[in-house]
This record gives sequence, structure tokens and C-alpha cells, in this order.
Amino acid sequence: MAALLVLIFLVAYTAIVLEHPLKVNKTASALLGAGMLWTVYALMTGDHHLVAENLTESLSATAQIVFFLMGAMTIVEVVDVHDGFDVITSRIRTRRLDALMWLVGFVTFFLSAMLDNLTTTIVMLSLMKKLLDRQDDRLFFAGIIVIAANAGGAWSPIGDVTTTMLWIGGQITTVAIMKGVFLPSLANLVVPLCVTAWILKGKEVVAPTACERRKGTRTTPFERNLMFCLGLGALVAVPVFKAVTHLPPFMGILFGLGIIWLVGEVVHRNKEDDAKQHLTLVHALTHIDMSSIIFFIGILLSVATLEHSHVLAALAGWLDAAVGRQSIIVMIIGLASAIVDNVPLVAASMGMYDLPKFPADSFLWEFMAYCAGTGGSILIIGSAAGVAAMGIERVHFFWYVKRISGLALIGYFAGAAIYIVQYALLHS
Repeated sequence: MAALLVLIFLVAYTAIVLEHPLKVNKTASALLGAGMLWTVYALMTGDHHLVAENLTESLSATAQIVFFLMGAMTIVEVVDVHDGFDVITSRIRTRRLDALMWLVGFVTFFLSAMLDNLTTTIVMLSLMKKLLDRQDDRLFFAGIIVIAANAGGAWSPIGDVTTTMLWIGGQITTVAIMKGVFLPSLANLVVPLCVTAWILKGKEVVAPTACERRKGTRTTPFERNLMFCLGLGALVAVPVFKAVTHLPPFMGILFGLGIIWLVGEVVHRNKEDDAKQHLTLVHALTHIDMSSIIFFIGILLSVATLEHSHVLAALAGWLDAAVGRQSIIVMIIGLASAIVDNVPLVAASMGMYDLPKFPADSFLWEFMAYCAGTGGSILIIGSAAGVAAMGIERVHFFWYVKRISGLALIGYFAGAAIYIVQYALLHS
């Protein structure tokens, strides 16, 4: 049974990786793989009661992540449709290209920690279209934005889907991950920034000759500021909510979503239906990326079968015997996330190593959060942020390899070295 399950998973995983050449959406491959894996597991196990218990357990864990992502994505969409991110982006002004690079890098880094790396990448790339006229400049900035967004998401429990998975699963806690991974993540950004700032030194910002203005003012300054503060507050308050109530994070995000929904209804209550329809939370729900959410469901349920059939435990034992050092194993997983999606990699790791043996906030889980979160920056296809940049700015794969991958790689190893040294000093 184990061999058949592994074979099915590898075929589904290969279809996910080769999504573009095959022209088959990765969500379809993930759902098909999940269905086949659970069918084989149920038929070959024979114990229907055990299979039902395992599926219920896996569905509960998966649902918590999905509800959290749906709530967070909806809140971000509401803020965006109210032009709330203009509160930050409108304050970025400089004439030196190297200074702009530092500013954009740090704004992206901290904004990603509060929102998520995908949303932050989209917001910052949209800003670059307003600030930079030359395509070459925008491409270079797009690469740095991808690195900064992934680095910022790695040290926050709500900044990257893989870190969120570890947080909801109990492998990491809020304060510990922020303290443990902040400096490595910062190094992951600063090292590439130092190199690029030296390359861009002395160059001037060439702004578009005729910046496109927004087609009509859709919201007032009060509405923009209100929704920005409410949205950001709801996201940042989730770890506090979890710490105080000990309820799962998805309850905190849904609570915040309810508050924003109510405030939006009150603020826009006197507007005509046509004027307020696109500002409502109901409209925002229709614009969240449901395909990605369903993909998470499929891949997490697929990995769950390998966990319940003890395939992942056997793989962990083999890695420990073949490689030995935990740090090298985790760094390999991080490098692999540049080629394949980091969501199934982290999901598999969560099944490979159990909490009794590797408790919350141990070296394994914190280093996993860093490596899986930042390793995807090495290739443009290695993260959601990179794929977004690929679509928005038409960043070519081989251009990214030539200009950005080396920067991302030295940043990755610099951050990894800092984490290992930091952990050794604090736990000696």
C-alpha cells in the first residue's frame, strides 16, 4: 500500500510542478491526487472506522488553515478596494535609485509580516509602475520585492502560508518565531540590498512622464484610513487573540472580519447601491483567490494520507540516517522549495516529525519556517510572490536566474548561518 500511495502522490506532485507545460491547473491535480490517495488508503486499510477518524482529524486541521486564509484574503481585498494601501505607498518619494531600493525593500519586508507576501508583492509592484518608467528598473525592483516579501513573511505567523501552517499546527508560537527568525530574515534581505545598492549607486529615478491617475475617487480619505487601520488591526490582533483566549487563529480572523463587515455596512449605508456595491465585503468575497484555497485543501489532504500510513515517518528516519544533521536536512528542504511548492514540503515535514519528539519552537520548526519561507526566492517559480511578479511585470525565468537568483541565494545562506549561530549562542 505504501508504495502505491507514494507513486500516486509523486504523479500528482509532478503534475503540480509542471502546471504550465501541461496546461492543467495545479488545483485540479491536487484534488485528483487527494481523491485517489484517500480512496486507495480506505480500500487497502480495510478498517473503515480508523479511516473515518483519520479523515476527520485531517479535515479539522485543514479547515482551520483554510478558514484563516479565506478571512485574511478577504480583509486584504476590502482594504485594497478602499485604496487603503495608499496610506503607505503615497509616502514613498526619493530621486536616488539606490535609496528607493532600500526604502522599498524595508517597506515590503515589514508590510509582508503584517499582511502576507503575495498581497504585499502585488501592492508594491503596483506602486513601482507609478514610480519607475524604465522596464529594466522595474524588473530589478520586482526581484528585490520578491526577496523582501518572502523574508518578511518568514518571521511572522501571518506573513507566509507555510509559517501560518506551522503556527496553527502548534509547531511555533508567535513571540518565539518573531524573536528567533527576525534577524535571519533581516539578513536575508539586507545582504542582497547591499549588493544592489552598490550596483545602483549614482543612478537617478526616472519617473513616468505621465503618471496615470485613478479613474475617479472611489473612496474618501476617511474611508481609506479607516479601512486600512481596521484591516491591519484585525490581522495583527489575531496572535494576541489566540494568546488571550487560547482559541484557534481562524476564530480571531473571522471575528475581525465580522467587525470590518459591520463597519463597512455602517460607513456606506447612505450611498446608492451602484456606488457602494464594489466596496462591500460581499463583493470582496467574490474576488479572493478561491483556486489557491482549494489547492491548499487538496495538497494538505494528500499529504495527510502519507502521514497516516506512516510513509512520512519512514522518510524522516531515512533522512536522519542518510544526512544526520538537522540543519542540513532543513536547508535542503528550503532549497527544494525554490523548485517545488513550499506548501506540500512544509505539510510533509509536519507529518514527518511529531510534536512529542520535536516540541513547539524547537530548532527544527523555527529553522523550517525560515528556510521554507525564504528558499522560494531563489527561483521566480519558487513562491507565490515570485509567480505574481512573473505575471505582473513579465519577469522571465532565465532573466531572474541571471540577475536575482544569486542575490537570493547568498541572502538565504547568510540568514541560515545567522540563525544557526544565534540558536547555538542562546541555547548553549
